[in-house]
Amino acid sequence: MVQTQTAPHTSASMLRLGLPIAAAWFLIDQVSKWWIINSVMQPPRVIPVTEFFNLVLWHNTGVGFGLFGDTSPWMLMTFTLAMVIGLIIWLMRAANRLTAIALGLIIGGALANILDRLRHGAVTDFLDFYVAAYHWPAFNLADVGIVSGVSLLLLESVWPRGEGRVRKADPNSIR
Repeated sequence: MVQTQTAPHTSASMLRLGLPIAAAWFLIDQVSKWWIINSVMQPPRVIPVTEFFNLVLWHNTGVGFGLFGDTSPWMLMTFTLAMVIGLIIWLMRAANRLTAIALGLIIGGALANILDRLRHGAVTDFLDFYVAAYHWPAFNLADVGIVSGVSLLLLESVWPRGEGRVRKADPNSIR
């Protein structure tokens, strides 16, 4: 049996993959928020889109699910920035592309939410999903990036790694 080898990834190659993803997700989030605030929600209102989804305008002063809503925006931004620095260090040490992509999504989303707090003192949320009268807390595309990135990291943690994979040698290729 032949072990498959994967090419080692350098910190520069992981940064070249993860940072553009972070920048792209940051821009996607900020453009979507600008569009909602300046075009769609003038004046602010609830816009039914489907029987389970509305566009709304909500400013969340806390973190996920409104937790820590009474905390200073500066404290939340400082904490988030410290986490972003840690994620960038992790990105530099990432061993594979999936990790780099996941970390890029998380970093981009976190930075977008930091900018919201800096500009508005709160995070702008506008996606409202619900079933009957039960609404999921409103969220934004930065949050989608963060949750998607974390989900990819969780998936990667249970996914078989390349070094554990073994493939059979093709007898016709050995001469």
